[in-house]
Amino acid sequence: MRVELINTGSELLVGRVLNTHHHWLAQQLTRMGYTLAHQQTVPDTGEAIQAAVREAIARAELVIVTGGLGPTGDDLTRQRIAELLDLPLEEHAETRARITAHFKNHNRPLRETVLVQAQVPAGATVLRNDHGTAPGLALPTPRGWLVLLPGPPRELRPMFTQAAAPLLAEKLPPENPVTTRTLKTIGVGETTVEQHITPVLSELMAEGLELGYCARAGEVDVRLTASGEGGVERIAQAEAIIREKLGPRIYGVDDEQLEEILVLQLTASGQTLAVAESCTGGLLAHRLTNVPGASTVFLAGHCTYSNAAKQTTLGVQAETLAEHGAVSEAIARQMAEGARAVHGADYALATTGIAGPDGGTAEKLVGTVFIACATAEGTDVVNACFATDRVTFKQLVVQQAMNELRLKICK
Repeated sequence: MRVELINTGSELLVGRVLNTHHHWLAQQLTRMGYTLAHQQTVPDTGEAIQAAVREAIARAELVIVTGGLGPTGDDLTRQRIAELLDLPLEEHAETRARITAHFKNHNRPLRETVLVQAQVPAGATVLRNDHGTAPGLALPTPRGWLVLLPGPPRELRPMFTQAAAPLLAEKLPPENPVTTRTLKTIGVGETTVEQHITPVLSELMAEGLELGYCARAGEVDVRLTASGEGGVERIAQAEAIIREKLGPRIYGVDDEQLEEILVLQLTASGQTLAVAESCTGGLLAHRLTNVPGASTVFLAGHCTYSNAAKQTTLGVQAETLAEHGAVSEAIARQMAEGARAVHGADYALATTGIAGPDGGTAEKLVGTVFIACATAEGTDVVNACFATDRVTFKQLVVQQAMNELRLKICK
C-alpha cells in the first residue's frame, strides 16, 4: 500500500513556519502500520494543490493533505479538491451549527465568509473539529482514500487521532503491519550506543529486526522496527536486550519526554521540587510546567540571573561569590540548598554556567556549567562543559539537570 503526504502552505516553502506535520504524521502512520512513501510541500495556489493531489491519488492508496481548509482567500484546498473530483459543494448542517455556536460561545461576531467552512464535497465523510471551526474531510478515490486535515497543529493532531485514524483502520487497514518502538537514551553518544547493542542483536536482525539511530542534543533515540508475523515478539526481545545493556541510560520510550518522566516519578513518590536557574534562564521551570499535573509536585522556580538576585532570593553568600565567582560548585550548591530551604521541597535543582559566546576564561571556558541537586541527605554537584551556541547550551544543561534528578529518584 502506497501512502503519500501533501502539506500545503507557502509559508512552509519560504521557511517562515516549520513543517511539523510531516514529522508528526509520519510517526502516527508508522505506528498504525503504514509506511509513508512520499511527502511534498506545495504553495497555496489552486493549481499547485490540484496538480499534487491529482498525481498522488493516481498512484497511492492513501493520500493525506494538510492545510487550506480555513475561511480566508488562500484557503483553497476544499474547493479545488471538489473540482478535481468533480463533486459539488454542499452545506453540512451540523458543521454550520457548530461554527455558529463556536462564535456565539466566544462572543465574537460571525461573518458570513466563515461559513464557507461548512461547504463540503458531496459524499465526503466529515471529520469533526473540536479545537477549531474547519472540519476535516475524507473522500474515497479510485485507489483508496483521500484525507484532508486543517493546518493548525492544535486542530490537526486531535482530529487525526480521534477521527481520521479510526476511519483509516476500518476502511484501509495496512496490508503488512509494521511494529515500531523507540527507546530514548541520554548521556551517551550515538556511536557508543551502537557499539553496545548492535553485536548482541545480530540474530534478531537476521530475522528481520531493523535498527535505527537518531542523535539529538544530549540524547540518542534507538528505533526498533519489525514487520510481518512475529514482529511484536522480535521488538519485545530486542527491547529487553537493549535495556540490559544500557540500563538507566534509557529514560523513556516513543514520545515520552524527560520532564514527563520526572513529574510522574515525583507524583508517584509524593515528593516535591523547586528550581533555581541562572544560565538556563527559566527553561528548566518552563519544561517542567509544560507537563499537565506539574502543579502537584513543582513548588517554585527562580530565575536568579544576577548575583544580587542569588543573594536576596536564595541566600547565596556574598563572600562565596567573591571567592569562587557566580559560576562555581559552591554557588550552585548554595542556590540549590537555598531554593529547597525557602520552599520546603524534597528536591531542588540549580544551574549556573557560561552560555557564551563571551565571558569565558582560561579556568572557566565558555560552556562551563555547574548543576546542583539538593536533598535532605545532601547536595551533589555536577560540573560539565557544553561548548556550543547559547540555545543548545541551555537545552543540554536542562536535559542533564533533569536526568540527574531522575537518576537520584530511581536509586
